[in-house]
Amino acid sequence: MRQTVPMSTARPVIGMTTYVEPARWGAWDVRAALLHEWYLDAVRAAGGRVVLLPPDTDDTDVLDRLDALVIIGGADVGPLHYGAEAHATTDAPRTERDASEIALCRAAIERDLPLLGICRGLQIMAVAQGGALIQDLPSEGFGLTHREMPGTFTEHAVRLAPDSLVASIYGAADLTVNSSHHQGVADPGTLTPTGWAQDGLIEVCEVPGARFGLGVQWHPEHPDRRTAESPLFAALVLAARRTAASAGKPAGPARAE
Repeated sequence: MRQTVPMSTARPVIGMTTYVEPARWGAWDVRAALLHEWYLDAVRAAGGRVVLLPPDTDDTDVLDRLDALVIIGGADVGPLHYGAEAHATTDAPRTERDASEIALCRAAIERDLPLLGICRGLQIMAVAQGGALIQDLPSEGFGLTHREMPGTFTEHAVRLAPDSLVASIYGAADLTVNSSHHQGVADPGTLTPTGWAQDGLIEVCEVPGARFGLGVQWHPEHPDRRTAESPLFAALVLAARRTAASAGKPAGPARAE
């Protein structure tokens, strides 16, 4: 007989977008929908239950079944989405993923569904809300502060705006964060910037008036940052739990694992 999960232990459901890239495991060498386990571990440790959302451009109805949405990192957002020509360093576009994540972002904001964007996810949020990106930070005078080479992380300081959601989550005005990106937000569109690197690059944007809507340019899911960054995922899961409760869904307390 199938057992019903007790209400006291039910977890809010967090949807996470995915890469679709060539991958190898066992005897297989194929394209696959995937993401770093770091993201899963971070949400689970905060008490959430993850479901994966591979690109799908048919509709955004899946959001009606979720308590929060996370748009993850990855390849550069296609510049056609903000009316620009591709820079020589810009990745080949992931057309379906771009379209799917932009649609999910807009629909989540419309529903006031808790939303977190990470690295590319922040850039998707900005583009979805009418903004634009810097396609190559080094050639625009930002140097290698935000990434020395692909697949590596650099550390730098971030200043947070007083009275912002992100400052309240961390209880601090300044953070040291990890970065691995060569593009950044030039124009946040309708989003409100609430965090900046020392070189002036936007590091955090928030959705005005949302119960929980923000994007960060760094990687809080990385295991080396987890202890310091766990407040962000705890806040997301708390917002998701409140969303579930307001919809009459059972969602138990967040827990650390």
